[in-house]
Amino acid sequence: MSQWSPESWRNFPILQQPTYPDAQQVAEVEAQLAKYPPLVFAEEIRDLRRSLADVANGKAFLLQGGDCAESFSEFNAPKIRDTFKTILQMAVVMTFSGECPIVKVARMAGQYAKPRSADMEKRGEVELPSYRGDIINGFDFTPEARIPDPHRMVTAYNQSAATLNLLRAFAQGGLADLHQVNRWNMSFVESNPRKEQYQDMAQRIQQTLTFMETCGISADNTAAIRETQLFTSHEALLLNYEQALTRRDTLTDLWYDCSAHMVWIGERTRQLDHAHIEYFRGINNPIGVKVGPGMDPDDLIRLIDALNPENDAGRLTLITRMGAETLPEKLPALVRKVQQEGRKVVWSSDPMHGNTVSSSTGYKTRNFDAILSEIRHFFAVHKAEGSYAGGIHLEMTGQHVTECTGGAYQISDADLSTAYQTQCDPRLNADQVLELAFLVSESLKGR
Repeated sequence: MSQWSPESWRNFPILQQPTYPDAQQVAEVEAQLAKYPPLVFAEEIRDLRRSLADVANGKAFLLQGGDCAESFSEFNAPKIRDTFKTILQMAVVMTFSGECPIVKVARMAGQYAKPRSADMEKRGEVELPSYRGDIINGFDFTPEARIPDPHRMVTAYNQSAATLNLLRAFAQGGLADLHQVNRWNMSFVESNPRKEQYQDMAQRIQQTLTFMETCGISADNTAAIRETQLFTSHEALLLNYEQALTRRDTLTDLWYDCSAHMVWIGERTRQLDHAHIEYFRGINNPIGVKVGPGMDPDDLIRLIDALNPENDAGRLTLITRMGAETLPEKLPALVRKVQQEGRKVVWSSDPMHGNTVSSSTGYKTRNFDAILSEIRHFFAVHKAEGSYAGGIHLEMTGQHVTECTGGAYQISDADLSTAYQTQCDPRLNADQVLELAFLVSESLKGR
């Protein structure tokens, strides 16, 4: 392998990047960001890597979720709070059922760039550059909005810093108290049309907390009751931004991408001889890579070797995105090959991207039952192959949007227009994602 440096990716082919009109402006913004403080620090990143090693070894479970793409215009405290609350509610249910720690990683504080299927978007007779996320250009379909602007990287940094600050305050300031979280869950169950299905578990969690408090274990004397640890992640698509926030740790002399605790490579940018693999191989964060149905088992091993040559258990997460109908056919050969080769990875299921369809009303959507089906197939394949199903990766929000159909409230195609707010892909809403947590918890039992 060639000598690595934070900028060595620039010597390789690269896909899914904007064409900035002024290269000098880009260089000035990169230099500005390089002087800014890191958004996260190396010891936090190492904490996550150790936790993911527990997942790889079958001792914990990864819950990763958040926005498809964060928005500059929707940046506000209630939205951050609601997603934080929803992730905690899911984690409590899954911890109780799975009887193992849940490693919580949010798609927040940096999820501003999105790959696109085409460089240009056409509406009627007008054709403009595709929207690539707020860190690159604007969502409005106007020539001015769609021009890539490097100064948006500074806005993304500032909003990520503010988001991280609030998340840390929530995690340590009392909002994460297990008693409070389960009260939210009890409220969710009480109003759910299928409450009989979920009520028993919520009540048993409450009885456990009451028993612990009776024994003298409470939020007043036990930090684990009132505090939590939440890590951040995003797809590291715009390498100009990632390089600008790459720092050498003074304690270990290792390089870290300090834009987030964990970053991942998407399905469209994981070519072995391209820039994203080159950048990722040199940073010491825990990293992920999306694995679609077209992945060949031998190619997967080559990818693993490039990104995790030391076979470290906490280093690499394989995030499968195949579709409910395709996964049972395609995943077994990949799992079997990784098992045979003795590679230590975290296997996580992204049940969202492979189940995207167009509704009868013209909206891009996903069906709750298809999402749940892919997750259940994911668990079944790993059980059959003697492997460990280690996590789920969801596009979700704590708000009550109507972007995915189905679930207990039976959102239909006709309902999608009620609150369809995403700027990219459809997300599970707060009720749907909590329902999913209760249903997935059944698969966690007895593993």
